[in-house]
Amino acid sequence: MEKSSVVYVRMRRRIVVPPDSVITLGQVARLVTESGHEQQLRRMPLHRVRPEDGSMLVIDMLQVVKAVREALPGMTVETFGEPHVLIEVAPASEGKPRLILLSLAWLMLFFGSGMALMNFHADVNMPAVQRRITELIVGRQERHPWLFQIPYSLGVGLGMLLFFNRLLRKRRSDEPNPLEVEMFMYQENVNHYIITEEYRKKHDEEEARDRGG
Repeated sequence: MEKSSVVYVRMRRRIVVPPDSVITLGQVARLVTESGHEQQLRRMPLHRVRPEDGSMLVIDMLQVVKAVREALPGMTVETFGEPHVLIEVAPASEGKPRLILLSLAWLMLFFGSGMALMNFHADVNMPAVQRRITELIVGRQERHPWLFQIPYSLGVGLGMLLFFNRLLRKRRSDEPNPLEVEMFMYQENVNHYIITEEYRKKHDEEEARDRGG
């Protein structure tokens, strides 16, 4: 190459690949370059998935820089964003819904949440509170204050829909609901743990090679 070319690399956060596949640079990163080597860089192999890799592995920026320098010695690599990408090795699934498992999970959540609500109402003596509120409104005692209990039950369900930012299948706004935020934080913690463990394994392997050499 007569002059140095520059490739700008932004690593993706996480990708899924099938077993025994070859991971290329175009899969793990977004590339921008002014040279005519963009397609060559996208097809550049970085790692072949092996059975001993397990279901998770990490490719970091140093592997990318090394591969680019070996293939194109005059290429300058400018990096942005995350210094690594988490690779999940999983076979391609057909995506068929498991209706039995879905039904069991739905029933468990339905009855579990119902028991939680009933136990809460029993702890705070909600029936007595509702009877007292009904007495203050209508001026007489009611053993079963249906006029209060029915709107209260409907309000609990509507409140949950509003709380989780859902109305049937439509979102009220682009703001994530609390459950989505918690799931996001959980996934971030899992990713951080896996990446830390993969780096530790790589460090241990390098130390073992150094001692063996």
